[in-house]
Amino acid sequence: MEVLIFLAVLIALAIFVIAIYNRLVAARNRYKNAFAQIDVQLTRRYDLIPNLVEVAKKYMSHERETLEAVIQARNGAVNQLKAASSDPGNPEAVKKLGEAEQGLSGALGRLFALSENYPDLKANQNMMQLSEELTSTENKVAFARQNFNDSVMSYNILRESFPNNIIAGMFSFQPAQLLDIEDPAKREAVQVNFG
Repeated sequence: MEVLIFLAVLIALAIFVIAIYNRLVAARNRYKNAFAQIDVQLTRRYDLIPNLVEVAKKYMSHERETLEAVIQARNGAVNQLKAASSDPGNPEAVKKLGEAEQGLSGALGRLFALSENYPDLKANQNMMQLSEELTSTENKVAFARQNFNDSVMSYNILRESFPNNIIAGMFSFQPAQLLDIEDPAKREAVQVNFG
């Protein structure tokens, strides 16, 4: 009788461990799938940028430094995306992608700010279409990033909760990194002028 009770407890414990392990695997796969959606949108964004720069070159010949900075930032972001895509569970790769994206957003912001000085460029049909596509893609990136970050948060909570943290430690489930793309403009105080 005691042997049967011992076997029943052992089987129950094994089922419990298997259930936690499977939930951790499912959560990890969800955030990796969510990262794949970011990959698709960022790749589209990166593909649009050279076309945007080519159109701008025709009008902004004196702004070569800005145009080169955009291409350089884009190339750096492409490389970081490749590194993060190969292992979305690598916190350092995801962090570096966020930093590269922040640099690219800054370079694009400078390009668009300078383009305001070129009315012919602003009126160019290709430039307007590319700008619209880029804005649409950036919105999709933001939604994909939010989904990824939600998936990462759910995984990390599951991984860190007791008794899951014991199973996660036994099977080397590592913490996942949120994709944080900080926009410096959002941190600036809003200027109100009543004059």
